[in-house]
Amino acid sequence: MHVAEAVGRALVDAGVTHAYGVVGSGNFHLTNAMVDAGARFVATRHEGGAATAADAYARTSGDVAVLTVHQGCGLTNAMTGITEAAKSRTPLVVVAAEATQPGSNFFVDQDALARAVGAVPLRVTNAAGAVDAAREAVARARSRRTVLLNLPLDVQGAEVPDIGGVEAAFAPDGPAPEAASDADLAVLVDALLAAERPVFVAGRGARTAGSAAALEALAARTGALLATSAVARGLFVGNPYSLDVSGGFSSPLAADLVRESDLIVGWGCALNMWTMRHGRLIGPETDVVQVDDDPTAIGAQRPGATGVVGDVCATAADASAELERRAVPVRAGRRTPEVRDRIAARVRWRDVPYDDTSSDGQIDPRTLTIGLDDVLPRERVVAVDSGNFMGYPSMFLDVPDERGFCFTQAFQSIGLGLATAIGAALAQPDRLTVAALGDGGALMGSAELETVVRLGLDMAVVVYDDEAYGAEVHHFGPHGHPLGTVEFPPTDIAAIGRGYGFEAVTVRAPADLDVVARWVTGDRERPMLVHAKVTRGASWWLEEAFAGH
Repeated sequence: MHVAEAVGRALVDAGVTHAYGVVGSGNFHLTNAMVDAGARFVATRHEGGAATAADAYARTSGDVAVLTVHQGCGLTNAMTGITEAAKSRTPLVVVAAEATQPGSNFFVDQDALARAVGAVPLRVTNAAGAVDAAREAVARARSRRTVLLNLPLDVQGAEVPDIGGVEAAFAPDGPAPEAASDADLAVLVDALLAAERPVFVAGRGARTAGSAAALEALAARTGALLATSAVARGLFVGNPYSLDVSGGFSSPLAADLVRESDLIVGWGCALNMWTMRHGRLIGPETDVVQVDDDPTAIGAQRPGATGVVGDVCATAADASAELERRAVPVRAGRRTPEVRDRIAARVRWRDVPYDDTSSDGQIDPRTLTIGLDDVLPRERVVAVDSGNFMGYPSMFLDVPDERGFCFTQAFQSIGLGLATAIGAALAQPDRLTVAALGDGGALMGSAELETVVRLGLDMAVVVYDDEAYGAEVHHFGPHGHPLGTVEFPPTDIAAIGRGYGFEAVTVRAPADLDVVARWVTGDRERPMLVHAKVTRGASWWLEEAFAGH
């Protein structure tokens, strides 16, 4: 067996079930070996789409995914998606063919590319160590890291012995999570006991099995309200004391309740400028505690926070047990009927009154999204691109749980939303996937419309079209700057969708959504593209973001 084949088989033996990529000469044999070993390979039309689809699959399924790319340009095409994954600590293995001769047109310093974006570089240097390198890459990825495994062209054809089975150390379940030390646990429990108005803000690190239940149990004992960062949206769906998302996406009531807290506990959450509105959600007398299994994450975004190093689920469960051991009675905190009723009535954005700005030929994005929320199935996955529009689908479309929201925004790149939806759809094939895009991001990623059709995905693609890069319009326009570089003529995006094989409708008024409603109840043999001509206006979250600069 050659190195390329052995590495492909070893990745699958280590538990990888899905690989994404664009196949060239450098990753041809490796990719075929993964398929032969039982993995599903998803071919996209661009490496950037493959990287983001793999990222979204991994974060939605919780499993390690693989991205395979050609040497040099295949890797550089994928770098934006890889950067997003690395910043998000997505469990992803990128296997890149590598030209090691400086005279090659394909030569770049691939290790340097990985380090520059926060990924972990590894390399297969010889046939004898090829299988171990593949196993190490998967093991590193399971610790929530994005790993670049370089596979040099001059090594790929070397012969290796039979790889056999995979050692127990690389079993899919990985090592058991570690709870906080006794000293750190005492700090956390004492902070909870000293607080009268605590709130828990759960982030990416809380999207693990059992974490939601453990946090809800601890919150019920201590009288804490519950919120999430954007990436963990849906974690506490159905809890009457859930504020939904904390930060720029917060409804006015949610922001007020977070701001009034005397203790904020971030659970696997960086408490960054978005989640805390540039610190404006933290009162002058509010204590802040961060629970994270990565010591380097504590205080990185929120200097002065008290650190508790430990796994979210295990630490929350241990804190509840410690309160029980101390015989501390259950505390009501702000868990009163009055607060519960306020949350039920006003925590969702769709329940906040607004002036509908719809006009001839254009629909208010709030009205559009509320209408979509009403007609689309409840069992859904919402995948959102970046841009001025993004708050509307993120907060006006309900989601069933944390696996129902996929938010690739750590790098704030537009153009990733459609590929995000592809990966999320493959991880949750029993749900309708909703891809929410701006016109700029939709046109950037339009090649992957073919991938959606080819794979037969159950998907609705919604394009919020304001004929501009809206964030720039609202950032620079009020200061009198010329906007010709960020405004565009009308584009018939519905026609583009039909050309790829979508059903499509252009929406200018609520009645136009009847076409979507009929599609939902029909056979849905083809995906739907909703081209919405939306009114312009700075979204509330963008105004919050600008206020912090």
